Amino acid sequence: MTVRVVLADDQELVRTGLRVLLERDGDITVVAEASDGAGAVRATREHVPDVVLMDLRMPGMDGVAATRSILGGTARTASRVVVLTTYELDDLVVDSMRAGASGFLGKNTSPAALRDAVRVVSGGGVLLSGPAARALVDRCRDRPAPDAGTRLDVLTDRERQVVAEVGRGRGNEEIAHRLRMRPATAKTHVNRAMAKLGARDRAQLVVLAYETGLVVPGHADQPPPGRT
Repeated sequence: MTVRVVLADDQELVRTGLRVLLERDGDITVVAEASDGAGAVRATREHVPDVVLMDLRMPGMDGVAATRSILGGTARTASRVVVLTTYELDDLVVDSMRAGASGFLGKNTSPAALRDAVRVVSGGGVLLSGPAARALVDRCRDRPAPDAGTRLDVLTDRERQVVAEVGRGRGNEEIAHRLRMRPATAKTHVNRAMAKLGARDRAQLVVLAYETGLVVPGHADQPPPGRT
């Protein structure tokens, strides 16, 4: 199956290079390009791509606002957003993740890693580069959510454990193995947790896992938490 992509970057040369790199293996095709956030929103609504590859710093509507417009509100879309930026430690990276972006890569990413990221996100996965993950951790540590202590009260113990595993970057198969359940059961818990927490997708569950302390940086293999 071909992955359909919209490219959004204010530099034409960058877009041209990305198109060549993405289409190299034949399973990814660029269906439209945009030079600013507003153009990205229009192209996404017109073409409904699998993935929008989004620059953050563009004139007019920036990448965060464009991501929020594409993924938020009542006009929901099946499209997913991957942020490609020079500033992986920027607050805009965290803001775009809160807006629903599913992937974050630096512009120094290798061509193969870029193509793999598009494939992963198009399949429903979440992908963060190391610097982007550190930016998320730093933001959550320095500016904790005001309701962090009570936000997860709507979840069962099992749902809390599953959200923690999502926050550690694990897919349904890995979660099922770690928590000794079937992959279909893991998927059900993920979906229920998203519905209860008002999260659009797994990317927003990752943010919540850090904001609420379910995931502690540097303890990726800590035991799954229950209620305290």
